[in-house]
Amino acid sequence: MKLTIALAALPLVVSGCAATTPPEVTAALSPASAYAVQPLHHHNAIGDYTHRVATDPRPWRNSNDAQAPGGNS
Repeated sequence: MKLTIALAALPLVVSGCAATTPPEVTAALSPASAYAVQPLHHHNAIGDYTHRVATDPRPWRNSNDAQAPGGNS
């Protein structure tokens, strides 16, 4: 039992010895660079809209049976 507790506590003890200095943060591009910010493109949100009229429901049994594995039974 004590061996299990020691093995569970070992990673906690060892992690206390780890380096805690954060990595250096540098900018990939200068803010003054013209290429630092990509230009935005306008995309019409409703450009592909097609008007569809509501229809009455059709019998689903035939089309369900046709799409079932094995075809019509």
